[in-house]
Amino acid sequence: MDINIGISEVDRLKSAKALAGLLASTYTLYLKTHGYHWNVEGPHFQQLHIQFMEQYTEMWTAVDELAERIRALGHYAPASYAEMAKLSSISEELGKPSWEDMVHNLAKGHEQVAKEARDVLRVAEDVSDDATADVVTPRITLHEKTAWMLRATITS
Repeated sequence: MDINIGISEVDRLKSAKALAGLLASTYTLYLKTHGYHWNVEGPHFQQLHIQFMEQYTEMWTAVDELAERIRALGHYAPASYAEMAKLSSISEELGKPSWEDMVHNLAKGHEQVAKEARDVLRVAEDVSDDATADVVTPRITLHEKTAWMLRATITS
């Protein structure tokens, strides 16, 4: 069935591709955060364990919303680890970082996803895709705030 939502196929594809990258980066950051939640150790264990859980829970909800927006645009969302890794601007985590490195890595990850979300917002604005802009704008705020909170955890 043809899609007639007031956005051309070419423009819907632009939005969908931009969203797919944001979805993949958010999903990779979700996985990293969840792994850190399981493996964090040190003097701030309880605080970070809870903080990481709040963060990965929020991102779990976000990836669903991003994927559903891609589908509403008439395209398929990436759905495998291989696709996510290929599209993500966030690298996978290897090894067992210290709690300080976990916090630093996640702050940088949230900054990266905020930048990527801002890029998606520009694409959405360029093609008059208001619904995608509405989905993405709160992501920028959330990731910037989360990065700030993580940075505040480390004083040096």
